[in-house]
Amino acid sequence: MSPTTLPVGLEHGHVTFLGAGPGDPGLLTLRAVEALAHADVLVGEHEVLDVVRTHARVGAAFVRTDLDPSTGTFPGVGTPQLAVVDGASTTAGAPAMRDAAHLVMEAVRGGKRVVRAVCGDPGLDAYAAEEMLACAAEGIPFEVVPGVAAAVGVPAYAGVPLRDAQGADVRFVDARTASDRCWTEVGASDGTVVVSTTLDSVAAAAGELVAAGRKPDTPMTVTVAGTTTRQRTWTATLGSIAQTLKQAKVLPSPEGGRPVIAVVGERSATSRRDQLSWFESKPLFGWKVLVPRTKEQAASLSDQLCSYGAVPHEVPTIAVEPPRTPQQMERAVKGLVTGRYEWIAFTSVNAVRAVREKFEEYGLDARAFAGIKVAAVGEQTAKALVAFGVKPDLMPSGEQSAAGLLDDWPPYDPVFDPIDRVFLPRADIATETLVAGLIELGWEVDDVTAYRTVRASPPPAETREAIKGGGFDAVLFTSSSTVRNLVGIAGKPHNVTVIACIGPATAKTAEEHGLRVDVMAPEPSVHKLAEALADFGLRRRAAALAAGDAVTRPSERRPGARRRRSTT
Repeated sequence: MSPTTLPVGLEHGHVTFLGAGPGDPGLLTLRAVEALAHADVLVGEHEVLDVVRTHARVGAAFVRTDLDPSTGTFPGVGTPQLAVVDGASTTAGAPAMRDAAHLVMEAVRGGKRVVRAVCGDPGLDAYAAEEMLACAAEGIPFEVVPGVAAAVGVPAYAGVPLRDAQGADVRFVDARTASDRCWTEVGASDGTVVVSTTLDSVAAAAGELVAAGRKPDTPMTVTVAGTTTRQRTWTATLGSIAQTLKQAKVLPSPEGGRPVIAVVGERSATSRRDQLSWFESKPLFGWKVLVPRTKEQAASLSDQLCSYGAVPHEVPTIAVEPPRTPQQMERAVKGLVTGRYEWIAFTSVNAVRAVREKFEEYGLDARAFAGIKVAAVGEQTAKALVAFGVKPDLMPSGEQSAAGLLDDWPPYDPVFDPIDRVFLPRADIATETLVAGLIELGWEVDDVTAYRTVRASPPPAETREAIKGGGFDAVLFTSSSTVRNLVGIAGKPHNVTVIACIGPATAKTAEEHGLRVDVMAPEPSVHKLAEALADFGLRRRAAALAAGDAVTRPSERRPGARRRRSTT
């Protein structure tokens, strides 16, 4: 039964038991995304909710299940809080409501569509099975959306295939509930064993396997935070894993209870992990990259950085405000409708937004662009126009900039162009390059201030400290103004932070502010800038491996270390 429809007259709602996978949101199935988009309430541990919340609809409530039953608090929190986050009413203090089954039951009443999200796959979660039985006993309809099991997904991300060409047996063991008989059976087997355990119990699980008959020199890999950019994998043997973790300073640890996946066996390709570790070998794996742009502006750039293994952190350096005198903009928009212009040129997403807002104010839509040629300075601006319902007639064939747009702009021809005027809605601080170029091509230009750019408010104190203290591995500067504004609102990035600039002018501004530029884009494009940073990270990784050194992030380097400038 689809969660989007409920039987007429049904007093209770519907529950979807959904597998959120081992941690990477990209592993959610299409069916899971569909269910999340229609859910009224999402129930799960906070880490699982973080994985699925991107696909939740606006207004959905989030119910956390990870309460300490003895205190009624969340882990690491000293005072009772609401169990329902983001707008609902269930309190954490009611003992009967502390377990997930009761939370689900309360949420589903009243015809609500509930998603009960669990880590991995619901079929491997004993608690989910109990909750399904509770729904069945209450006559509440439910469905199950499978997910990628951690015991399968994590080894794949760690570069550890569970089977070889000979097709060895694979056994799965949950060390937290395994009986002596279970250990004896897997110890007697020569197949691959996948052990779900915790970081502080890895050595004990290895000891159980040795005691059950496995040789101490049997290869073993241990992966923590699998499928996320916090993933770390250690390769050892059953007999040496305790010492390996101790040398890596991960035991003892206040986070020793973190779940891990351990793979044991001669045929599990653990010895070839250096060749198969595709995820942790990404060029910017685990790098925390500062992107001085708004979340809307940085969306595609952040997606690109994520594909390289980075963790983007957007910090707006400018804020957009309406023009001080809106009359000029109002006259220009009216001129669009009355046929005053042959062209309208958009040089930013903000310009598209400003015109769209003015259209909506007047009750207009994209049909008002009929008969007008539309130009866009680049891909992101074009996407904003398409979302508005307008397909650009002109985009730069080369460099995505005002100069690139001018290279393709046709000169005014009185025979073919009935109107000689261009509407140019822009920021108050825009350069004169495009205006001067259009005039030289014979066009009249109405250069209109569509919005003002002002310096954004400072980011949170934690972010400012990370910027100045070396908490970021890299920062991408996409213009001179982003350099000036970031330094103005948050301070100068630390010496160990890799500085990447979109072009020579931006690099010069960065150097004027005392920053050493490590990476420069080969052409003025934010995507080429991200590519250049990835190339830098790849070369840095290769150099460390060639020297026999551990691969580290820039923020893990010794403070004050000098960096060699790169212009690629």
